[in-house]
Amino acid sequence: MNVLIVIDMQNDFIDGALGTPEAQKILPRVIEKVRGFDGKIIFTRDTHEEDYLHTQEGRKLPVPHCIRGTHGWQIHEQLAPCCTEPPVDKITFGSAALGEQMRQLHETDPIGSIELVGLCTDICVIANAMILKAFLPEVEIRVDSTCCAGVTPESHERALKAMETCQITIR
Repeated sequence: MNVLIVIDMQNDFIDGALGTPEAQKILPRVIEKVRGFDGKIIFTRDTHEEDYLHTQEGRKLPVPHCIRGTHGWQIHEQLAPCCTEPPVDKITFGSAALGEQMRQLHETDPIGSIELVGLCTDICVIANAMILKAFLPEVEIRVDSTCCAGVTPESHERALKAMETCQITIR
C-alpha cells in the first residue's frame, strides 16, 4: 500500500493570513495529485485555539492563523471532498500522532511508500517527513517538490536539500 499525506492545505496557508503566491500556484497540482492517487490519503490540519497569540508559536509568529472552527482552518474547498476521513489535527509543526498512526498502519498493512505534499515545505512538510522517517526508517519517504511551497522560494529549496540529505526522496 502507498500513502499520500497532504500537509496543511488550509485556506489560511493558501490565500488567507499566511497565504503566498507560491501556495496558490501549487493548489491545482495538489488537487490533480490527490484526485489521481491510488492508495490511502491522509490530510493534516494545523490547529490553533483562540489563545494562539499567548503560545510560544504565537509570540514568535504573531499572525493568528488556522484557529479551530474558522474558515482559515478548513481544508481548501477544492480538496475537502477528497478528505474522506477526519484530518490529523496537529498543534505544532510535526505530528508524533501521525508517525504513530503510520507505524500502526504499517504493522497491519505494510506501506510501500509515503509521499508528502503541501505547505509549508520549510516548516510542516520537513517536520513531518523527519518524524515519519524516524517512525518508519525502512519505508521510502518521498516529497513531491512540485506540490509543495515554502514560506519563500529560497527556504523551500533549502528544506528540500535538507530532506534529501536525510535520505528522503525528492521528486
